[in-house]
Amino acid sequence: METTYDVKIYKILTYKGARKTTYTVRWVVAGKRWREPFGTVALAEGFRSELIRSTGKGEAFVIATGLPVSHRSKSAAMSWYTFAVEYVDARWAQIGGNSRKNIAKALTATTVALLRTQPARFEPAAVRTALREWGCNANRRAQAPRDVVNILRWVERHSLPVSAWEDPETVDQVLRAVDTRLDGKQAAAWSRKRNRRILNVVMKHAVRRRILRANPLPKGKETTAVTKTTNAVDKRSLLNPEQAAAILDWIRRRPRGGKRLHAFFATLYYCGPRPEEAVAMRVEDVTLPHPGAEDQWCELLFHTATPEVGKQWTDTGEIHERRDLKGRAEGETRTVPGHPALTRILRQHILDEHLQPGDLLFRGETGGILAGSVIRRAWRSARKAVLPSHVFESPTGRRVYDNRNTRLTKWLNDGIPPAQVAEWAGNSVAVLLATYARCVDGQLPDLKRRLEAAGDLPEAPDGG
Repeated sequence: METTYDVKIYKILTYKGARKTTYTVRWVVAGKRWREPFGTVALAEGFRSELIRSTGKGEAFVIATGLPVSHRSKSAAMSWYTFAVEYVDARWAQIGGNSRKNIAKALTATTVALLRTQPARFEPAAVRTALREWGCNANRRAQAPRDVVNILRWVERHSLPVSAWEDPETVDQVLRAVDTRLDGKQAAAWSRKRNRRILNVVMKHAVRRRILRANPLPKGKETTAVTKTTNAVDKRSLLNPEQAAAILDWIRRRPRGGKRLHAFFATLYYCGPRPEEAVAMRVEDVTLPHPGAEDQWCELLFHTATPEVGKQWTDTGEIHERRDLKGRAEGETRTVPGHPALTRILRQHILDEHLQPGDLLFRGETGGILAGSVIRRAWRSARKAVLPSHVFESPTGRRVYDNRNTRLTKWLNDGIPPAQVAEWAGNSVAVLLATYARCVDGQLPDLKRRLEAAGDLPEAPDGG
């Protein structure tokens, strides 16, 4: 830690903007200029007074941060690993399984980057596993096996203090590590954006705890240039009716559980629920017309989602986590009409499986929730068997979720009002249009006819 006594402190700079006034404290440490803006003059004067008192006491300033040595005392006294564990424990009860998992992944990469030295006694993969699956898991940490405990103790001893974040070069180094995959390639834009978002929340927690004075992560244009993402659906991922029909038919004829899986995928295709919503459905959530009316529509009620997050991330020890619908208020439901073709499929499915009203509509082989691995494996096998090799390698229907994207796009292309599609999909209209606007087509001829019917400017009279 390099320090200096070469410090100059200037008057507070006041800037009156259109919306608010900012008061900026300015000072120079070893020739480097520093600025700290505040929302009130009292805060600015208080901070400036602290700097002046430090120089009056003959206290050295840290060149890397521009702050007196005493400002680093709390952050210097706590190791980053200790702080990361405390943060995980503070947030654990407030968040769901997927959020817990994502925080553990981000903090694992960050902690490895903030080690004083890389481990020689342990394999790098073992260190990451110990951090991700045990150190950053409030439920499992106390039950960690002896070899994992040894790794975590080593990490705690060799972890840099939280004050390392006050060095801009260290911040850049950590962000590069978080943005890089284990194979050395840059992580996907969504992963980078998610990790930055998580670290920002972690830094804000450190500021609230008065461990750090300010959030050290870069802001604004410094981050957006490298994390541009889009919610828009790739038009190439959508299935055409012939492809969907061929895939569903192959799944239906699948020897092991084919008919049961066929009913599940047909529900995704005809009604567009999220997969975690479909696997949570009960028989009583389906309203079928009376027997014999197979050409009539059914109605599906969605009120629960059970995403698959892994038993180590749930409080119940179950693989799936029970939640309310995404983007909806607690206890809110939504109903979606089911095509007559789905009416016939679901009626036969309920009869074949001997299901009762309280039973899961789509069950696994042992009667529990249909496993995500089974769903994904069946879908991939069907695509590979039905689609030409060049289409199989393309984005077309690559994900199970593409059934939902295909259905929502078809509703929009068929002229269903966006507000109604959003209601059936469980989205806001704004999100729906931002996600699917690029996929809406086939309406241009009708739009041209409307524009022609609206007319143009009247013809000018003859100038003769």
